[in-house]
Amino acid sequence: MKSPKEHILDRHLLGLLDQNQNSYKLAKILVEDPEVEAIQDYANSVSIKRLNYNDHGPVHMRQVAYNGVKMLSLLKDANITTSLEKEDTGTYDDSLSALLLASFLHDLGMSVSRTDHELTGIIIARPIMERVLHQVYPHDLSTRVAIISIATEAILGHMANRRVSSLEAGLLLVADGCDMEKGRARIPMSITTAPKTGDIHKYSANSIEKVTIQKGNEQPILIDVDMSSDVGYFQIEEVLLPKIMMSPAKQYVEVHAGVLGQPKKRYL
Repeated sequence: MKSPKEHILDRHLLGLLDQNQNSYKLAKILVEDPEVEAIQDYANSVSIKRLNYNDHGPVHMRQVAYNGVKMLSLLKDANITTSLEKEDTGTYDDSLSALLLASFLHDLGMSVSRTDHELTGIIIARPIMERVLHQVYPHDLSTRVAIISIATEAILGHMANRRVSSLEAGLLLVADGCDMEKGRARIPMSITTAPKTGDIHKYSANSIEKVTIQKGNEQPILIDVDMSSDVGYFQIEEVLLPKIMMSPAKQYVEVHAGVLGQPKKRYL
């Protein structure tokens, strides 16, 4: 059964997309696919119950998809073309499809282990990519290949330890890093356990009150972060910023962050 948060994010995500485009059709398939949901759920169980990390399940992956689509739309409004568009191998909508695929599947490897989960995730995700894209692009092998290649690159690079070259894959890094509001740490914070390696992730995420993605004053994308305590800077400086710095979208992003009631730091 989907949680209320999943239903809300499904509506918000679909509301960003054009119902007449393939990206909308793909999003509808992904939010309703039972295999994707089951693997996401188990990945979350491993992340929270076994490893004491924060949310890596269906809510997280939907939030990343929403973040990514919103940022890509801001770049489009600024007349910035995607890699598929520049290379004449796809359209803006195909780039949306690649970003959606990567967002929904990027943490499936957490169902096995945190270690190298991006590599394990590729093994799990590739058959799913083939299956769902066949439903949306049944007669367009070239487009399927391009979309799958971009999505694979994004999943492989989303931990910011492998360089990615496409704008679409770079946006996944940023969209992933932006999912750090306190709700992501709600469940692990409620579980009383002995200290574990992943504790800093849940405590720092629990201090992030709000993340807003909007049009910037100097760059197309502004990421604005409000936090309740200084521990939230871990999420900014050790999670979000390394992802942005490894992203080809870095030149289009500005970041402001600070504790409520105090002046905000400008990072980019």
